[in-house]
Amino acid sequence: MGGSGRADTQTEDAAPGSRPRPRRRLLRRLGVVALVLAVPVGGLVWLFQDDLFHPFGDARACEGSDAPLSDFPGVGNAPLPDDASDVHYFTQDGTAQVSFRSSRIPEFLHRSGLLAEGAPPFDKQDGGAYGLGDGEPDRPQGLCGPALRGPAWMYGGTFVSVLVERSDINPDAFRGPAARAVVTYRSP
Repeated sequence: MGGSGRADTQTEDAAPGSRPRPRRRLLRRLGVVALVLAVPVGGLVWLFQDDLFHPFGDARACEGSDAPLSDFPGVGNAPLPDDASDVHYFTQDGTAQVSFRSSRIPEFLHRSGLLAEGAPPFDKQDGGAYGLGDGEPDRPQGLCGPALRGPAWMYGGTFVSVLVERSDINPDAFRGPAARAVVTYRSP
């Protein structure tokens, strides 16, 4: 019994810092657990960053949008072309502005009813020149992504209007191989 009492006495009389206190040990363990959990949580945040940091979980939505694009009925009447790429949109106060690139702009204009079937794309009856010089950029306020570059042509309707890049070489063609368009949908 004397031997066990002596060991207890030696432990209590040991110099401070020679053996970690239970509180310090607990803090070290919590630090290790936090580091171990930080790696997978950071990985998940990186993996799902588009869903976490974009409005409505849609990577195409620009910051400040107040409604998802699916809330605009005009989009269903004039859906984006199948080959639409680099799509971005901004919604605010019943208006949606959608920017995209496509090689099928004439088909889109016919489907949306902004260009009469068989009409040339740059007929002044269906549209008009938009005041942008060659290569001059334009992007509506709030819309993110690349800017539309001039020269441009504007088509207008009651609930849908379209601004499209024209070729800076051939005035009777859209910019190729794919032109950028900015479509504005207004709620009825």
